[in-house]
Amino acid sequence: MDSRTIALIRTTFKAVAAEEGGSEKLSSSFYSILFTDYPGVRDYFPAAMDAQRDRLVTAIAYALERLEEPDKLLPFLAQLGRDHRKYGVQPAHYVAVANSLKSALRLFAGAEMWTDEVASAWDEGLATISGAMISAADKETTPATWTGTVVEHREVLRNLSIVRVQLDEPMQYAAGQYLSVQIPSRPRMWRYLSPANPANANGEIEFHIRGVLGGWVSPAMVAHTAVGDQWRLGSPLGGLGVPRNTKRKMLMVGCGSGIAPLRAQIMAMAQRRVNPKVHLFVGGHHPCDLYDLQVLSQLAITNKWLTVTPVTESDENPWWYYDSGEPHPELPGLEPRMTGQIGKVVASYGPWADRDVQIVGSPSMVQTTKFRLMAAGTQAQSIRHDPLF
Repeated sequence: MDSRTIALIRTTFKAVAAEEGGSEKLSSSFYSILFTDYPGVRDYFPAAMDAQRDRLVTAIAYALERLEEPDKLLPFLAQLGRDHRKYGVQPAHYVAVANSLKSALRLFAGAEMWTDEVASAWDEGLATISGAMISAADKETTPATWTGTVVEHREVLRNLSIVRVQLDEPMQYAAGQYLSVQIPSRPRMWRYLSPANPANANGEIEFHIRGVLGGWVSPAMVAHTAVGDQWRLGSPLGGLGVPRNTKRKMLMVGCGSGIAPLRAQIMAMAQRRVNPKVHLFVGGHHPCDLYDLQVLSQLAITNKWLTVTPVTESDENPWWYYDSGEPHPELPGLEPRMTGQIGKVVASYGPWADRDVQIVGSPSMVQTTKFRLMAAGTQAQSIRHDPLF
């Protein structure tokens, strides 16, 4: 696509999204048009559409930011195409989505903005996106989905569980990637989870799952998962990971269950002979939220290139924490626990100019930490995080 086409696409989308409630209105209108004009498509979506609507706008925005970077955009779209095989989508479904999205955009942009040139630009842009996804799906030889049996469910906090799943056949994924997961009690409601361990020949995956208040799926995963449950998993997604031959030092920042993809990468690195220095900051609201320090302690002891600094916003555990006392006393191999907002603590160490940076956590935590690091002198191009959806 040329620069004129890209500019027209971005201008239209930003104008619609910038209005009060614009993103939500666009998403709702899109799905309303899609389900009205193509009623058969409705069966591919969950009954509750809240999370799905949020993902749509986030995915579009992520793609639009990278229209001039095909080396980043096309691999992302290829991953989405491979993942969408789990829905059983066909090329005709991409046409339905493109037509419905254009109709929704035209509705909110208005006749003055939605010119023939703008319409043509969106035709080209959506054709590029759908073409990359369809091509990747057609070429893929791995299963559309994997089936896994829950072999362990361990509640480590009131709202956080560790679940181990044994796949029917091994899956190859890069440490740091994430997967879409569907549980029996929530059909068609896929949620993204990051394996906390590298891929292995045994096909065993460990997930760290925090229940989101008011969520449809994660509370059920945390509270009601039972050994023997059958889960379905989609193709791996995401671009986090440490290149095998990198010599550049790493800064990793993770909060809560966001430690999972960073932990998986560190475990994968521990199997290599040579690694760059890695400084991991692991955060939580309370000391009890640092549920994985025992494992991180052992990793730091056996891998001298790894430094681990725990960070909590409070020095005390909440009254409802059901274990007595400090969940993790002073552990060998770890730096002293710091108190404060994690982004502020990490930025206080300096600009980290010599580091590649990965941040994993809630959207607000990721953005706040990223902005604090940039304000301290970290280059934006050195900071990585996966799409926040």
